[in-house]
Amino acid sequence: MKILKNHIFLILCFFAFLIYLANKFSLPLPNWVYFYVNDLLCMPIVLGLSLAILRFIKKTESIYVPLGIILLMTAYYAFYFEWLMPQLHTRYTGDLIDVFLYYFGAILFFFFQKKLF
Repeated sequence: MKILKNHIFLILCFFAFLIYLANKFSLPLPNWVYFYVNDLLCMPIVLGLSLAILRFIKKTESIYVPLGIILLMTAYYAFYFEWLMPQLHTRYTGDLIDVFLYYFGAILFFFFQKKLF
């Protein structure tokens, strides 16, 4: 479970949580923070948690998420949150910049997972 104790992972989660709280309490932050930062942080956090769970189940620290799985999970998130949910709920909006940020965060996770975790 060294992923869940990693300072980089904890900082990413902390920033995502702060942005969530700021939004919930209507605190003034620049729009780009509200609209884009959590999209960038989403995949590294989700993939990090997924890797931690996989390592816990398999009882080994030597497993890493392959690029194909990372891209597949990112495609799922992009499809679900940027195409499907906007059609089902008015609260959601589809944005190609968000899709780019999901993939950018996922690629960053891929390149840094072996160095950080």
